[in-house]
Amino acid sequence: MPPGLVAAEDPTALVRFIAKQLIDPELFLAKVTALYADQVLQSHDVLEFTDSRTVELYSRPQKVAGTIVGRIWNFRDITSRQRALDQARRAMEELAAQADKLKELAFQDPLTGLANRMLFNERAAAALLTPEPVHVLLLDLDDFKEVNDVLGHHAGDEMLMEISRRLQECVGPHGTVARLGGDEFVVLLVGCRDADAVAQRVVGTLNAPVSIEGTLMRPGLSLGVASRDGGMMTSSELLRRADLAMYAAKEAGKNCYVHFRPEMLAALLERTQLTAGLRRAVELGQITVHYQPVVSADRLDVVQFEALARWEGEGQLIAPDDFIEMAERSGLIREIGAEVLRRSCTELAPWLAEDPFRSLAVNVSGVQLQHRDFAERVLDVAAWSGVDPRQLVLEVTESVFIDAHSHVITQLEALRLAGVRVALDDFGTGYSSLGRLQDLPVDVVKIDKSFVSMLRTGAEKLPILTSMIHMARSLGLKVTAEGIETLAQARYLMDHGCDALQGFLFSRPEPGSGRLLAVRNSVAAIAALEGVPLAG
Repeated sequence: MPPGLVAAEDPTALVRFIAKQLIDPELFLAKVTALYADQVLQSHDVLEFTDSRTVELYSRPQKVAGTIVGRIWNFRDITSRQRALDQARRAMEELAAQADKLKELAFQDPLTGLANRMLFNERAAAALLTPEPVHVLLLDLDDFKEVNDVLGHHAGDEMLMEISRRLQECVGPHGTVARLGGDEFVVLLVGCRDADAVAQRVVGTLNAPVSIEGTLMRPGLSLGVASRDGGMMTSSELLRRADLAMYAAKEAGKNCYVHFRPEMLAALLERTQLTAGLRRAVELGQITVHYQPVVSADRLDVVQFEALARWEGEGQLIAPDDFIEMAERSGLIREIGAEVLRRSCTELAPWLAEDPFRSLAVNVSGVQLQHRDFAERVLDVAAWSGVDPRQLVLEVTESVFIDAHSHVITQLEALRLAGVRVALDDFGTGYSSLGRLQDLPVDVVKIDKSFVSMLRTGAEKLPILTSMIHMARSLGLKVTAEGIETLAQARYLMDHGCDALQGFLFSRPEPGSGRLLAVRNSVAAIAALEGVPLAG
């Protein structure tokens, strides 16, 4: 402030000088006028100058002996402090914005922008505190892995984003659509009176074709629906019920929805107990091997045994149909398969050594083939037990070739190169059948028993059955028919070109100690077969 202006002691000139430098001079002048109009008035103001300074102004009456004789003006430059306060305020605002963003990210799926599992659980828990109807629709995409494997993960992401968009359209603003991870989505409906209508709309809409990078694909899905009943329930319980219903939808053929039913919980408990029992059985060595003979149509002699897993538990014998699927789901099939291979190679090694034409067949699950060291382990067991790899036959179903990883095919080819043969089990019931037979790395096909059972008298005309046999033989493959129970069936299959025969006609599966009995039964059936006339 100019010294001359201060020395002049002219309050009006001083006020005008200050006002000219303020951002809002009119507000300052009005305040000064008000202060002079009311002698007892006090004020505390902050003045913003055009040169970015901030000045704090205090004004109070000046008293002498209790009488107001004038006014005291106190100006203090607080620019530095104000800037620090402004910086602190901006920092707090940025932190608040970041916190909001982090909270948003914490509740949002980064790929699709949908709610994530955390937000779903929060909203479901809140919904269950209300009296409104609450439904959960849980779904996953069937065979989604095919998109990633064939077209790449970028295409898979595009598919997930398209599915997300369709789901939101189906549900609308009154429900929550969340992605739980991978190809699994969940829908929360609160206050909805017709969950079936939404489920039907979801199945129909999601199953419509979608173009991904120029390739037209039709998403498949399985959907489970669970609704809050009259009792208390947590969001995790509701989600678990929807999960059980979803797997029931898969078992029902996929591309459909299934409602949760209480008996599903009982089935889950049974499966859990079965899995626990199976795990104990593996640990305690209760997995044994039974053998069923296979008869050569040319030599009319037992030339092969198929090794079949059995579970000897609590005084009863459990057949594979009752535990193999569970073993595959739990991953125990790898240990079971390895044990069956070790035992059968050890027990049959002397018998195999007597005749190089003889062989041992062992069933192999697709789960076992997923392990990259499978071929190496098979050959190690053969070497350890002294079994020639050329006397080993690995039986697989067609499902192992559907969307198979390249290493699965590579392992089978490596085994075949070492002399191990591959048989296609349950032929005719799978996905590819005759159409892809020539492309599969197999040496033998086994005609499924469902086709053999069509034979009653041996005089039937069964073009499907005979076509399968002739097609396989024309491709240089050997043909085994399984499930043979009558002499008429055996004669028909021999006359139409089957190389080997297997079934209860010859022998039921027997434990290792009963192999001689199995051979004697087979010899008796062969003798009876030689007296049966040729099929017409």
